[in-house]
Amino acid sequence: MNLKEILTISALTLVPAAMTAEQLVILHTNDTHSQLDPNDKNQGGILRRKVLVDSVREAEPNVLLIDCGDAVQGTLYYTLYKGEAEQVMMNELGYDIQILGNHEFDNGMDELAKKWEHLNAEKLTSNYDLRGTALSGMFKPYSIHTFDNRKIGFIAINLDPKGMIADANCEGVRYLDATETANSLAWYLKNVEHTDMVIALTHIGYDTDNPPTPSDIDIARNSKNIDIIIGGHSHTTVNPAAAGALTWKVANMNGDSVIVAQTGSRGVNLGKIAIDLPTLRSSYSLIPVDKRLDNRIDPEAAALLYQYRKGVDALKQQKIGKLAQEFPAGSQIILNWVADVMKEMGKRLVDRPVDVAIVNKGGIRRGMPAGDITKEVVLTMLPFDNKLVAMEIRGNDLKEAFDIMARRGGDGLSDGFDVTSIDPDKTYTIVTIDYLANGGDYMEPLTRGKVITRSDDRLDETMINYITGQKGKPIRYSDDTPRM
Repeated sequence: MNLKEILTISALTLVPAAMTAEQLVILHTNDTHSQLDPNDKNQGGILRRKVLVDSVREAEPNVLLIDCGDAVQGTLYYTLYKGEAEQVMMNELGYDIQILGNHEFDNGMDELAKKWEHLNAEKLTSNYDLRGTALSGMFKPYSIHTFDNRKIGFIAINLDPKGMIADANCEGVRYLDATETANSLAWYLKNVEHTDMVIALTHIGYDTDNPPTPSDIDIARNSKNIDIIIGGHSHTTVNPAAAGALTWKVANMNGDSVIVAQTGSRGVNLGKIAIDLPTLRSSYSLIPVDKRLDNRIDPEAAALLYQYRKGVDALKQQKIGKLAQEFPAGSQIILNWVADVMKEMGKRLVDRPVDVAIVNKGGIRRGMPAGDITKEVVLTMLPFDNKLVAMEIRGNDLKEAFDIMARRGGDGLSDGFDVTSIDPDKTYTIVTIDYLANGGDYMEPLTRGKVITRSDDRLDETMINYITGQKGKPIRYSDDTPRM
């Protein structure tokens, strides 16, 4: 496949027919979640992404490559190497700017600082005050890049860590209001630094009801000086060319259009924003990252990735059980099954009946294919460092927790519990994960309960113990009924 073929692999061509030096091309990713290899559907892969990025750089004089957070957590590359593989490969691609996502904090501030000090990209955060932390002095609040005498300003807006990031993992981080910070810094860049455009890089979500951080749509509507928002966090595919496309142009307080972009997740798309520098008009498109790029793979980058892939492949070969049917990613059946297994395994922690087990659907990161179950499947399905806890909680607090779960479309709870008949004065025994028990994923009502005991094993280890306990008998499960 030659360069011309690469540039025409989809209707959304990588470069316009009439190329000009008077154009800035911004390529962007978000929420790639350690998906360095192609996914189960043979989409994505960082080596294919490099092919696209290199092709655009060959064709265009002005290119920036940007990532909007959550580059880590979700595959064995992170489980085994704690972010090193992602950092090395993103340096290999030559990212120009990177911002933080919430999962960058998963191993705590000290480990985050160790990994990010080796990133070559410019590091931005505008609304995290990091003074006095391990990240102090590592990040800038804004950046200005000049192309053909046009000054382009960049800011970075992050979500409120409270309720999303474990307190111990972001200790000392002071959150500044997202909307106020975005507007004040954009005003400064336009009126003091005299930038021609302001681009907000965000990790707050496209359009979400989760409190308390505003969404990209909210920021756009309430701004006056922001021209483009490139976002992440909600895994939203904003594709102008798709049938029934989500809104990608939002009127700001002046009535001007703000582009709102996001590529989805797992690196299956590469975002492209082209800015005509003389007129400052912008276009936005998504480029699919797929197998049509395989014969252009950079051998040096492939060799670099291989040194990490060896450990990943070893775990892919360790079979621990069998599954009689597929549990699709994001399905009700996998949510119900995980909750039921958690209750079953949680009973072994306490010497009393367990009323219900609770799991957040955001903690289940992939599906399970029919056939052999490998360690890799379980470790990537439940990649977080969570442990089972058994706790006592009053009925009125438990009901508040269920209300939060219901508002976001329902999480997972084990079979046989009637959420409509909770006695507010009764004390219930529940099983959940320590992240939720500590108020993570906005489950503050659970913090009012009392933890009785916790497992010594992580949830993925608990699940592996359950599967191996079936002694090779294929696991069958058919309950796909919503329980909330």
